[in-house]
Amino acid sequence: MPPSDPASASALSLRGLTKRFGPTIAVAGIDLDIPTGSFYGVVGPNGAGKTTALSMATGLLEPDTGTVLVHGVDLWADPASAKPMLGVLPDSLHTFDRLTGAELITYAGLLRGLDREVVRERRDDLLAALDLRQAGSTLVTDYSAGMTKKIGLACALVHAPRVLVLDEPFEAVDPVSAGAIRRILISFVGSGGTVVLSSHVMALVERLCDHVAVVGSGRILAAGSLDEVRGGQDLEDRFVGLVGDVEDGRDLAWLRQS
Repeated sequence: MPPSDPASASALSLRGLTKRFGPTIAVAGIDLDIPTGSFYGVVGPNGAGKTTALSMATGLLEPDTGTVLVHGVDLWADPASAKPMLGVLPDSLHTFDRLTGAELITYAGLLRGLDREVVRERRDDLLAALDLRQAGSTLVTDYSAGMTKKIGLACALVHAPRVLVLDEPFEAVDPVSAGAIRRILISFVGSGGTVVLSSHVMALVERLCDHVAVVGSGRILAAGSLDEVRGGQDLEDRFVGLVGDVEDGRDLAWLRQS
């Protein structure tokens, strides 16, 4: 691939991704290059196609058309080479919740082919870093929503991937744990890793991300550095300008108390 091609310097490159569910077009042709070493935010309204696009970009959902390259490796043509480079935290994570937290991380590490002793050391490090040490012997089915997010992140990290793709990783997470997660992710990017983060919280994206893509109606409406996409506005204002405000903004006068 010629050096001038943006995909050659990308941690993740999406070309022509489409997905239809019956009559509904969820993703209508997405092209996106995510630079290596970037902290990349993906934002969009509910139903915009973010989760579907990220699922196709990580091998969880096969696209109708299009290609995904992970550091230049075709994900769907050579998944055995591409998938080990990915760490994924899906939205609405379904996991083996009859395992303890420690057992689930161990399972994830062994599934990735890691040595058992390496898995044990990394498991203990992750449980401590994510404030789950005391919950390590508790069944995941008894975890809160925030704890489940954190154990899912630990499973995504245990094999030391090159690219992390996280769908709403801070949802239901308490402020102290959110701070720990931010530190882990910032350190990961600082060491050369790449984070792709989907979120509805614009302030969070502005605080963490150096690049952002706005998705609407299954397409990329804007993408680039944070400053380029904002265009001198707050990200939230720019976002609303791109995707449109609520069409029916009627006055709910009947809610007023006087």
